[in-house]
Order: sequence, then C-alpha cells, then structure tokens
Amino acid sequence: MTWLGIATLLVGLAPAGSELEQARNRQDRAALERIMAVRAAQADKHPNDAAAQARLAEAAMYLAEVALELRDREGARAAAEKGIRAAERAVALQPKVAEHHRLLGALCGQAIPAGLLLAMRYGKCAAESIERALELDPNSWRAWLSRGVGHYYLPPAFGGGVDRAIADLRKAIDLNPGAADAWLWLGLALRKAGRLDEARQAIARSLELNPERVWARQQLEKTPAP
Repeated sequence: MTWLGIATLLVGLAPAGSELEQARNRQDRAALERIMAVRAAQADKHPNDAAAQARLAEAAMYLAEVALELRDREGARAAAEKGIRAAERAVALQPKVAEHHRLLGALCGQAIPAGLLLAMRYGKCAAESIERALELDPNSWRAWLSRGVGHYYLPPAFGGGVDRAIADLRKAIDLNPGAADAWLWLGLALRKAGRLDEARQAIARSLELNPERVWARQQLEKTPAP
C-alpha cells in the first residue's frame, strides 16, 4: 500500500511505469534486488537524507511484495526488515511526512507472515504506523490501501475482517480511481467475501489499468465465475 499525490514525488517514490514498478509487475526479483542495492548504497551515503531512506524502504517493500506473491515468506521477511530500518530512519528525520509512516506500517505488515512471533513483534507497528499516516494525510489513497490490506488479513476478532477491508479499499479508489493496486485488492477482498462477480470485475479493472501485472492476471484466473 498513501500511501500521496505530490507528496510521493517529493520523497522520490516510484511513479507508474517506473523501473521499480515494472520489475514488480513481472515479478522480477533479481531486478528488484539490484534496484534495492543501488538505493541502499545511496541511503548509506546520505544517512540524514529522509528521501534517500524512504526510497530504500520503498524498494524493500516492492521486493517483499513479490516474495509474498511467490509464497516466499522468509524472503519477504528479510526484505521487509531491511526496509523497516530505513523507514524508521525516515520517520525519525521527518516525523510529519505521512508517507514515511505508511511505508513503515506496510513493511511491518509484510514481515508478519513468516511467523507468529513476528506478528507479536510487528503487529503494533503495522497498525499504528498506518493510522498515523492517515492522521497526517486523510486523503492518502495509499494509506487507505495499506489499511485495507491489513484488514484483509486481520481477523474480525482483532479489529479486521473483509467488510472493513472492502470499505478501506473503496475509500482508496474514491480518492484515486486509477489506482490499479486498490482495484486488485478490492477484488481479492470481494472474492474472500464470496462476491465472485464483483471480484472478477474489480480485478479485471485492475488489469485494464495495469495490464503488465502478472499477479493480477493470476488472481483473475483463480477467481471462478459465479
């Protein structure tokens, strides 16, 4: 998962069609690792540059995302934990930038699937960081997307659930109707709710907006017709 508009450009985060997004679209882990290595070197060279730290955190988030898509939870954890350190640094340097908090929350969430103990370690960070991002920027579609993804995985007994996920994801789409990722996750949430026709429509819309996304195409194929 904003997680943003002009604020995204100010911290140097990937616009649509960037090398980073293209590598994510085709699930090219090697390319993502190369990008992350370049950004890590830049962040090491400029430890007090919040934008450099955020760019490293973003690359780690994309790498962890693809690792999760490929069902490599340990790989996702390793990438996410590298990104967490950079995101924490960005937050410390510029605590009132919503996107820094959003990145931190998203990365904490990506580390959790590797084990129950990680949920205890990172769950609070994931939830509180996303909420802080929304406090700072209620119109951040990426933050609403990130919260929706969190609610997708979090059981209702712990404050999550598919209904809350759908509401958050629709809010993200209201703020940015062209957000392919928000349409994709809305489709997954609708599928989880058993609303298959709506789910297929949402995922198809995601592919219209970003036809290169391999994982979106896979999810459409996995979504049965009602």
